[in-house]
Amino acid sequence: MMAMIEVKHVAKDFKKPIRKPGIVGMMKTLFSTKYTITNAVKDVSFSLERGEIVGYIGANGAGKSTTIKMMCGILTPSSGEIMVDGYLPYHPKQRKEVLKEIGVVFGQRTQLWWDLPLIESLHILKAIYDVSAADYQERFEFLTKVLELDPFLNQPVRTLSLGQRMRADLAASLIHNPKILFLDEPTIGLDVLVKDRMIKAIKEIHRVYNTTIVLTTHNMDDITDLCKRVIILDEGQILYDGPIQAIKKSFGEYRHVSFLTKELIDLVSLQEELGKGIQVSKDDGYIKITLNMAYTSVNQVLKQILDNYKVDDIKISEDTLESIVKKIYETKQIS
Repeated sequence: MMAMIEVKHVAKDFKKPIRKPGIVGMMKTLFSTKYTITNAVKDVSFSLERGEIVGYIGANGAGKSTTIKMMCGILTPSSGEIMVDGYLPYHPKQRKEVLKEIGVVFGQRTQLWWDLPLIESLHILKAIYDVSAADYQERFEFLTKVLELDPFLNQPVRTLSLGQRMRADLAASLIHNPKILFLDEPTIGLDVLVKDRMIKAIKEIHRVYNTTIVLTTHNMDDITDLCKRVIILDEGQILYDGPIQAIKKSFGEYRHVSFLTKELIDLVSLQEELGKGIQVSKDDGYIKITLNMAYTSVNQVLKQILDNYKVDDIKISEDTLESIVKKIYETKQIS
């Protein structure tokens, strides 16, 4: 069975002329053959199956947006090949077929007509994508319900709040029922309640239509809520591609037990008492114990603390995906 998206040894280089200062320097630049080359994406390969939701993440400048633009057909790879549902998205004769099968939501941009009511924008998109009346009505009713569009369907897009516009843009990207949805920072700037509504809506859309979703975001909570697989990009190269649970295990199953006490505690002695796989530090007035589950358990650590100290407060947490990704960026490796 053919993958929905196949990226094979893709690289993208950008040439930038070397410009000298002043007007004379600018004029010389027009005729200069000197330039610098930036390797934005370097030998990237991965594939996505139908119905997968994949987090595609990386620091600013890692090459995420460049890869997304190549998958959408906006940019052409310098080398390698990208297939989207069997088509080359950047090929002039195949681009139109790809555009029928993808939907795109960019957090800071809109595809809606600014001065028109939202419902008119959706009608225009229906005509652009040649959606039949029956299909349009089915999707319109579903998206209106799931994204709660009713209260602002007849408002001009320019009058919508950020949360309303993001929901409207998501509806616009799905009105032609694309097989693939690219989401770039879909919850950026949204408050907690609106963000939760967006996440629930994306899950329901995926459940009903089995849409393949590529999610790029700096919000690791979005990745954890929506994705089982994550691709981590750094300096144009893939550092990790696999299940989120596997990446947590590769860094060890760590837990953090923090407790508050009025007693004076020698941190070095406490670490020695607790044994192997333990780190003890101070964090905002709390004694913080980081333990590797391969060597000990939370219950063992809790018992030792409660048996030996008078505890005023205690907290238990685990490594978040955000902290793990930060470690990967710092070490440049999976360990």
